[in-house]
Amino acid sequence: MAELYKIQNFVAIEPAQLIEKVQDLKAEGYRLGQACCTKVSEGFEIIYSFDKDHTLLNLKLSIPEEEEIMSITGVYWPAFIYENEMQDLFGVKFKHMALNYGGNFFKVSKATPWNPKD
Repeated sequence: MAELYKIQNFVAIEPAQLIEKVQDLKAEGYRLGQACCTKVSEGFEIIYSFDKDHTLLNLKLSIPEEEEIMSITGVYWPAFIYENEMQDLFGVKFKHMALNYGGNFFKVSKATPWNPKD
């Protein structure tokens, strides 16, 4: 099965480019595969992965912790799951999320448990 995904592309983008790039990928027939976040010294690194014909295209962006970024739920509605997860577990701030659980998507023992700063 791993042979199916032979090509993986990582494209570094600026947060301001996110919505335009995501809209372009949707128009080209890509589907949202996943989104993930990790804490880095500069803030957060976020990767949105898209698939078309067994080729992955990953949009990679870094943001400072205090920066608020646009949600991609206006383009790919199911991204609300990933973005609520990033919000609850890391403290990533999103603008205009289509379905925002306001920090209550997961029941956690403390706010943003995967952000070591908190």
